[in-house]
Amino acid sequence: MATSISTRCSSARVCPESSMPDRRQARIALIATGGTIAGAQTGELSGGYRAGALSVDTLLEAVPSLAGLARVEPEQLVNVGSQNMSYAVWHALARRVDELMRADDITGIVITHGTDTLEETAYFLSLVLPHTKPVVLVGAMRPATAMSADGPRNIHSAVAVAVSPQSANRGPLVVMNDEVHYARHVQKMACGGVDAFDSPNAGRAGVVRGSRVSFYGRADIASAAADNVFPLSQLPATVWPRVEIAYACADMDGLLIDFMATHAQGIVLAGVGDGNATDAAVDAMMNASRSGVAVVRSTRTGSGSVGRNIEVDDDHGGFIAAYELNPQKARVLLTLALMAKRDRAEIQALFERY
Repeated sequence: MATSISTRCSSARVCPESSMPDRRQARIALIATGGTIAGAQTGELSGGYRAGALSVDTLLEAVPSLAGLARVEPEQLVNVGSQNMSYAVWHALARRVDELMRADDITGIVITHGTDTLEETAYFLSLVLPHTKPVVLVGAMRPATAMSADGPRNIHSAVAVAVSPQSANRGPLVVMNDEVHYARHVQKMACGGVDAFDSPNAGRAGVVRGSRVSFYGRADIASAAADNVFPLSQLPATVWPRVEIAYACADMDGLLIDFMATHAQGIVLAGVGDGNATDAAVDAMMNASRSGVAVVRSTRTGSGSVGRNIEVDDDHGGFIAAYELNPQKARVLLTLALMAKRDRAEIQALFERY
């Protein structure tokens, strides 16, 4: 079905309803992890709220339109604010998604997630899971009890994307505010507002209008990140390598990096400009690298590509350039690469490709 649809329909347009499958026959597994989308305000007029306060069943009661899209089968994995997302939850989530992807009667998977670390979870899943069935992560910028809460609309859109045959083989997708983004490129760009997510380097992958999904570009040419680069079977449930992020700023000394090097196996520099830092910080990075710590240079600016040996001598320092990955995603890739015991040349090749 997916092949015939992609043949008949322009990749930049919505396929007509006649060429779409009967969505009501589709089975979508919905895994809830908490976050603002399941949050409850602390007061009727309060801007404060408690993330992960509501169950997945309560969330779905607010989206009766799902009955016309698919059979949605919910389960609650955890119920936490995504600032408390952990490697243990990632491991459990990846294992559960992998099980569901292997089930013949499951069409796709939707994951509700807090927005603070949603992009990191999406990118992690893109590195450890095969890119076959649709996997869609969705959140909300307003708690469920807020006026004009965006969660119900986002959930509806996420299920519509998970049902669409066009979503297969693209890797994990993020759906927010009627937009579809690839895991590698999406970023949370603002701390408030329903339009807080963007893909500044590559642009959005597609859009959702009502229940209609439109992608820009075919799946086989999409930048959907890695396809099972780090097999899930090789990931331990506990004791992952420690990787820290050092945020560069004016008059930065090297003491923070020196401290990180005493307990971390990897350090990611959220550098100024093109992944740069003060002379003192670069010297500390070089010392850390020589002591066996993997050091990656990325940028704090929010977009662009940090290439090798531009402003900073990576060859001399033993550093790794992050290219398009922001600091938080660079941390995810470096953690998995260290877990797989890749050397620095191999790690640099991963950053250049994934």
